[in-house]
Amino acid sequence: MNYRLLALDIDGTLTNSNKEISTPTLEALLDIQKKGYTVVIATGRPTYGVTELADELQFEKFGSYVLSYNGGLITNWRTKEDVYRQTLPKSVIPELYDFAVENNIGINTYKDDTIIAGTKINNYMQLESNITKMKIKQVDNFKDYVRFPVIKCLMTGEPKVIAEMELNLKKRYNSLLNIFRSEPFFLEIMPKNIDKAQSLLRLLTSLGLSSEQMICCGDGFNDISMIEIAGLGVAMENAQEAVKAAADFVTDSNDDNGILKVIQKFLM
Repeated sequence: MNYRLLALDIDGTLTNSNKEISTPTLEALLDIQKKGYTVVIATGRPTYGVTELADELQFEKFGSYVLSYNGGLITNWRTKEDVYRQTLPKSVIPELYDFAVENNIGINTYKDDTIIAGTKINNYMQLESNITKMKIKQVDNFKDYVRFPVIKCLMTGEPKVIAEMELNLKKRYNSLLNIFRSEPFFLEIMPKNIDKAQSLLRLLTSLGLSSEQMICCGDGFNDISMIEIAGLGVAMENAQEAVKAAADFVTDSNDDNGILKVIQKFLM
């Protein structure tokens, strides 16, 4: 197959347990970009939380892309222009906040380099801050403060509670929002018809490529959609079992250079 584009989740996929790209994997990714392959970071992280990795991968030099907020925003890293952007309906933000408060779970969104917390900062919000290297600002009145365009809200809490909240929110907003867990403790609230798969298809169209020419690699629930539509869908050895079931190929873990193995097997 004539693969031309490699889409990579970050956490648990591209980066190891230290949140770093291993030297052999980095060198291989730079090499395939030199040879004309397009590399896309496809992540639930906000754009600011991807900047350091995109620069390390020299995306600006090679004209590669960042798909952030689970596909709510696609950025051409060379020009810093939006290829695609979609935001949540303004009317749902207060309702989502009320839902979080009623069910004693965390809610946050993002503005520039800051995580905006509408509820008390819990351990999972702090984890999000550590992962993205973004500071957290807790605001007294989330409803009044968040009047800017919002691409994504994140609800956080204990896995059993978040699984239940996912079902409840889907019943309430199925026709309006896209709701899914990226991790057992992270509940992503996105605009309708926005996920990694749909946004990658939009990017492929703009590049004149087909989904058959794309390899997608991931480990989390929010990676399943892109793995299913790719010409080659790859799950990491450390992936959730549902992700492995959706994949065409299971590579080594993120701590064992699993992405390097994919590059060597299918792109070299």
